[in-house]
Amino acid sequence: MKRIRLIFFSITLLLTAAGAAVPPQSDISPVKPNIVFILSDDLGYMDIGANNPSTFYETPNIDTLAKTGMRFTQGYAACCVCSPTRGSIMTGKYPTRFGVTNWIPGGKHSGKLLPAPNANHLPLQEETIAEALHERGYSTFFAGKWHLGGGEYSPNAQGFGPGLTTSDGSQFWYPESGTPPPDHKDDPKTTDRIVSEAVKFIDENKDKPFFAYLPFLAVHTPIGARADLVSKYEAKSKNPKSPAPADAWGQERDRKVRLVQNNAVYAAMLEQLDTGIGRVLAALDRNGLADKTIIIFMSDNGGLSTSEGHPTSNLPLRGGKGWPYEGGIREPWIVRAPGVTKPGSICDTPVISTDYYPTLLELAGLPLKPEQHLDGVSLVPLLKGKSMDRGKPLYWHYPHYSNQGGSPHGAIREGDWKLIEWYEDGALELYNIPQDIGEKNNLAAKQPDKTRTLHEKLIAWRKEVNAVMPAPNPASPTDAPTPQKTSEEQ
Repeated sequence: MKRIRLIFFSITLLLTAAGAAVPPQSDISPVKPNIVFILSDDLGYMDIGANNPSTFYETPNIDTLAKTGMRFTQGYAACCVCSPTRGSIMTGKYPTRFGVTNWIPGGKHSGKLLPAPNANHLPLQEETIAEALHERGYSTFFAGKWHLGGGEYSPNAQGFGPGLTTSDGSQFWYPESGTPPPDHKDDPKTTDRIVSEAVKFIDENKDKPFFAYLPFLAVHTPIGARADLVSKYEAKSKNPKSPAPADAWGQERDRKVRLVQNNAVYAAMLEQLDTGIGRVLAALDRNGLADKTIIIFMSDNGGLSTSEGHPTSNLPLRGGKGWPYEGGIREPWIVRAPGVTKPGSICDTPVISTDYYPTLLELAGLPLKPEQHLDGVSLVPLLKGKSMDRGKPLYWHYPHYSNQGGSPHGAIREGDWKLIEWYEDGALELYNIPQDIGEKNNLAAKQPDKTRTLHEKLIAWRKEVNAVMPAPNPASPTDAPTPQKTSEEQ
């Protein structure tokens, strides 16, 4: 596909040079907006002040984005872990369609089931949003965590670069520089490097449209931050005005789950991220680009609350990263589109990360690519304050065991209702999300018709997207429950 586009582009240049008439591109807006896409890593929905005024953390710059743009209260990631969501942003497709259904390279955990295969890269035949914008005149920028493949599958091959260099051979990429890339385990330096490279790019490209993608490492483990900021939050955690409850831990299956936000190092790490975002916003202001730039902010999955240090709490949302509950897939989600979004507006309509691709194309005045962004829906009507029916449910498919304690599952969200299917034993959970945001009351037995209808739609969707299911594990106990077969397995 990419070779075909290159040949077409070369032919167009030859025709133009020969004086041949080239059809006018009336579908392109005369003034293309810039786009800055900020992606945090493992940041929970309740970790920003705009979503949680009582949060222990301090996020003034992210909160300013919410005050000057539109905040989505039901914005979802396409997966409960990172790489699949990142791929959904780039492609406008559910992860099942491009084969990356777990983080890359993925864990080797198994239980009653053997996890499904997981691709180690985003296929090159996918036309990423960066490529779609670049071919229409956008300069593209990347610095940070790619996590969609290295080598020939790096961001250099997916619409960014050329010339990006890596610090670890796979995940982290930066523009070429005389200064070596930072150690990806040293977040203060990675955050600063991403921001500094982005500010430099903005300064150098202020006179032409650009798409800048800033996928930060923060606030992913290992948790680390400047000592002075850590001391600040250590003191804050001892403030008698906000004491931690006596029981700061709960239980999610076999994992303990954090119930209170009081991790000083995590808070300091988040403040560093927020300060970096402030530097990017300041660069746009300094160059007179604030009114010409679309800004998107979200996280790749929910906050880490059930393992690996349990650094944050997602309450009142249940669970966290690696789980299909709201704490694992509902994200901080903000869009500021000057002239389109009303400052301080709020949208309660459920949306998902596949929707960014067509939304950005429409905001840029470019034709949509429905063959590519098969699962995305343009959110421009919502951004304008209008109501919109996407016409189809939201879906999730995670045929793996997560590092955070979650087991293979699928899920569907339609209207107020959310159904979760656990692949180990076929157990079903049904929740009315507006009435039960904490997913405490499983209504599957009380609402058999709704449960059956949603389950049938989930099964049909898996068949449509050729979702690969986990297989029975021959090494598991013989008396263990077997997964409920679905139509695509029969």
